[in-house]
Amino acid sequence: MTDPTCPPWRAAARDAMHAATLTELRGRHGTDQVSFNYRWEHVTVVAALALRLAALTGADAETVEAAAWLHDVCKFSHGEQHPQAGAAFARAFLPTTDFPPAKIEAVAAAIADHMGLWRDEPLTVLESQVLWDADKLAKIGLTAVFHWTGGALAGHKMHTLERLIHRARANDWLPRTVASMHTAPASRAAAARLDAFQHLYDALERELTGDDLI
Repeated sequence: MTDPTCPPWRAAARDAMHAATLTELRGRHGTDQVSFNYRWEHVTVVAALALRLAALTGADAETVEAAAWLHDVCKFSHGEQHPQAGAAFARAFLPTTDFPPAKIEAVAAAIADHMGLWRDEPLTVLESQVLWDADKLAKIGLTAVFHWTGGALAGHKMHTLERLIHRARANDWLPRTVASMHTAPASRAAAARLDAFQHLYDALERELTGDDLI
């Protein structure tokens, strides 16, 4: 049984993730006073998408929401190993809150499963599928345009529009990500988001070159 004196898990998870994003900003930029906190924006979108997908697919909402808030908590500290480190963090952290103990391992499993921009083999557990889909949906479409642009401009390097377009065009993994979606709602949304992403940069490039005058 959960200790009634434990803090509410949702607020605690948000606070832990926000603290991790500030640590990442200081590590990357030398300060957390930047114009755009990419990691925080990404995670908040993933949490919203995960909850919406849970409602549409029947996945456990508490499990996917907790996993969404914590999925990148070790991103900066552990890099490619952050899913496994994040799962370990969840196993240690969630028992200090009022999160249902019986669901903690499912949260950890979903976090451990979210690695990769595409998959050769689909995940089989619905909550893992939902977190994976939500995480990748946040990297496709107009959300990605504004997140990546904001993140780039928050750094110390100068970026021209041409450079931003080049960076967007270099994301040749996006079609593989779309093809790797697990749930039907995410598959439909991913295809539409990729189309919007590509059309936006096509239109921007036409404007910059004047091709829209023809």
